[in-house]
Amino acid sequence: MIAEALQAELGEVLPGAVCFDVPGRRLTSLRIGGPADALAAPPDRAALARLLRFCARRGLRRRAVGRGFNTIIRDEGVDGVLIALSKLRRIAERPGGLLRVEAGVSHASLSHFCRERGLAGLEFGAGIPGSIGGWIAMNAGIPGREVKDVVRELEVMSPGGRRLRRIGAERLRFRYRGLAGLAPGSLVVSALLAVRPAGKQEVRAETARLLAQRAASQPLDQPSCGSIFKNPQRGSAGRLIEAAGLKGARRGGARISERHANFIVNEGGASAADVLALIGQARAQVRLRTGVQLEPEVCIWGRES
Repeated sequence: MIAEALQAELGEVLPGAVCFDVPGRRLTSLRIGGPADALAAPPDRAALARLLRFCARRGLRRRAVGRGFNTIIRDEGVDGVLIALSKLRRIAERPGGLLRVEAGVSHASLSHFCRERGLAGLEFGAGIPGSIGGWIAMNAGIPGREVKDVVRELEVMSPGGRRLRRIGAERLRFRYRGLAGLAPGSLVVSALLAVRPAGKQEVRAETARLLAQRAASQPLDQPSCGSIFKNPQRGSAGRLIEAAGLKGARRGGARISERHANFIVNEGGASAADVLALIGQARAQVRLRTGVQLEPEVCIWGRES
């Protein structure tokens, strides 16, 4: 918990933009989890810098939160300040086939922007949920194409909010479902993404094709947090879980999806403990059956009981 005196100070740093004891179900796509000590939504970059400076001075832990995909908050809640960049959502064309996209832009907004202007190159993200900040942090993608293939530069704010710098793609260390090399606590504010001119119909058709493909194979009609595990070097996490006989396995209100075994869905009233139990069961059974140690893709935050 954040002491009342600190809460008051935090409210003065970002007037009207901080909430306390925010339920995890409002912050995550799985709609589970205990309360976050504080949720701050800076209206602009200057406010973000003030917030980071304050957190650094007061020793408050801070994390960026997007639209809550790929994130599980434990039932006991999460400490410190969650920083929502949802108000940083500008998209602007730049010379040379580039887009400057702020971290809070949703994929739906970016996809609409590209369709209306006939800009191709980002269709691979069709149906991948979340915001650009999360895409960058997780190097989101599909087989054969990832965010790293289109990023030309990142705009990054230092952990203490005192410096905003631009980092070219040649200095970035993307990996499978991750980005390494940035100072711990740094926040990606925007990305410069490569696109190319194309006919509007071409962009729309490719986006629609990929959306249909995703809808046919993933439980998009139920609350989930996306893929639970990274795919191992050889094979598919979903197929390994299915082969272990766990499709449809249930714990409380959570179930391993029968459409795609690398997804856990909330069928109503699930707790974080339910989801974590299924994650543990899947890892144990796959390891027992194949010797493969599945590595979680999802981020798990919060206090442990």
